[in-house]
Amino acid sequence: MADSSTSGHDGVEGIDADRVGKWFTENIAGVAPPLHFELIAGGRSNLTYRVTDAGGHQFALRRPPRSHVLPTAHDMAREYRVISALGPTPVPVPVTLGLCEDESVNGRPFYVMEFVDGHIVRDAETAERDLDLGARRRAGESMADTLAALHAVDVDAVGLGDFAKREGYIERQLRRWYQQFRNSAVDGIDTDTIITLVHDRLAADIPPQVGTAIVHGDYRLDNTVLGPDGSVRAVLDWEICTLGDPLADLGLLMVYWTEAGDEAALLGVTPTTVPGFPGRAEIRQRYQDASGRDLGRLDFYVAFGYWKLACILQGVYARYVGGATAGDRTSVEGFAGSIVRLAEMAQRTLEAS
Repeated sequence: MADSSTSGHDGVEGIDADRVGKWFTENIAGVAPPLHFELIAGGRSNLTYRVTDAGGHQFALRRPPRSHVLPTAHDMAREYRVISALGPTPVPVPVTLGLCEDESVNGRPFYVMEFVDGHIVRDAETAERDLDLGARRRAGESMADTLAALHAVDVDAVGLGDFAKREGYIERQLRRWYQQFRNSAVDGIDTDTIITLVHDRLAADIPPQVGTAIVHGDYRLDNTVLGPDGSVRAVLDWEICTLGDPLADLGLLMVYWTEAGDEAALLGVTPTTVPGFPGRAEIRQRYQDASGRDLGRLDFYVAFGYWKLACILQGVYARYVGGATAGDRTSVEGFAGSIVRLAEMAQRTLEAS
């Protein structure tokens, strides 16, 4: 069901510019109206906007998609809470500035944080243009170091001890994403057979969970802001963050960290295929050295990452077919084939491990 937010006088989908502008002036110190809202390209789920005031100050606003919001997904308060909690830690995150849960303002809850300037590297062309060879290597190293730093955070010390259940992470994730998948059925495409087959194989051989950490849930290069030298300035997109098994984050990062010559399982060409980025083995070793964790069963988590991504893409595709309009629409028509290929990659990874 679509929400009631309108474009307002600024003409931006998903933003009632008049009401949101009024909320800004009442809740964010130092804002100089009028405000200009710009949807930032690239987001396929929660929507992110750049907000610029009359003085040229910039902020970032996050809100859920405009339609087909699944149960338990797109919770702005949870996302705001985790970023706020990580603020004093070594994990680089934007400074949070305000949370609006009053749906009369914009149809859905939203929150505002600082706008972190830097590079968001979504494709090979951007990587070659914005990062030199040294910065690409540094980006890979910083991604591994930042992930290890996130997993080293004491969840109780930062006030997240009750953020989610701690144990049985993979079991919970298998239930959650399989149910989300089944709630996102699309007429005319057959993805159920392969998704169910891989789900059952994963469920039958879950490694024991060793420790509890903050799990980002979608940790990849283009969910970070990089400085000119390639260092991670901010980790973004915490919408599916929870507590659980940290190796799930590393497994998914390995899925995204495509090397030259890999089968094109993901949409488009990933940036890490260009020269200069360290390979998956180096990222894995860097994380292992920083965290001290045993990575002997990492292939299971890689397979789980492929499967989970397939389920997520099914949900995005269902929203698109159902009429969701805002956000990045590029390559959406190819999602059905990508869902099957990702599930097949998960199956092959399990068979090879």
